Amino acid sequence: MSRCVVLLAICLAAPGLLADELSGVWKHADQPVWIAIRLATGSGTIVRHDSYPERVGSELLKDVEISTAAANQWQGLVYAEQLNEYKPVTILLRAPDDMQFTVKVGFISRTINWRRADEDAESAP
Repeated sequence: MSRCVVLLAICLAAPGLLADELSGVWKHADQPVWIAIRLATGSGTIVRHDSYPERVGSELLKDVEISTAAANQWQGLVYAEQLNEYKPVTILLRAPDDMQFTVKVGFISRTINWRRADEDAESAP
């Protein structure tokens, strides 16, 4: 009986623990862009962009919530610059330092990989 109680407690606490893992500073795998995700506000803001510094402070993600569809997955909206609007995004935390955005627009799907960065990366030149 006590094992069932412990297992139930772990299952109930797990979504909150996973949510904390998504918060932090992330660097685009291929571009000089860093975002800070704050799940307390459900948002992600560009904190550094070496190619376009004027974009720092822009909200890239909004309405981010943990998904009930799968473990380590969140849903939200991501700003699609080419379309000048927010589009639905699925965020998957594949490992503690490996995040993936998948955006689908019609029949087209795009996946972007991010790597966890040091908190100091947002102020580095």
